Amino acid sequence: QVRLVESGGGLVQAGGSLRLSCAASGDIFRPNAMGWYRQAPGKQRELVARITSGDSTNYSDSVKGRFTISRDNAKNMVYLQMNSLKPEDTAVYYCNLRTIRSENWGQGTQVTVSS
Repeated sequence: QVRLVESGGGLVQAGGSLRLSCAASGDIFRPNAMGWYRQAPGKQRELVARITSGDSTNYSDSVKGRFTISRDNAKNMVYLQMNSLKPEDTAVYYCNLRTIRSENWGQGTQVTVSS
């Protein structure tokens, strides 16, 4: 069983930055992809960024150039550096770990960007 715990959310003004962290523990199968999704009120959950075990990344168009995903395989951590935040980035951000065996989610962390 895999456990994912997010941290680093909070309230920030537009133009500011936040860094989210996700710690994975348990039976982590490799190779895998770790990612960040977000869900705003009344909207569907959407992919923000994903990174594979080999450090291949992909981003949603809405965050390209502003957000950077990274991972530390030795520590089983994934990070999301968010710069130039906009009010439309406000959402609950979820950590995700996907393997050929399973898909796992964290409990989410709230990010609120004020205008």
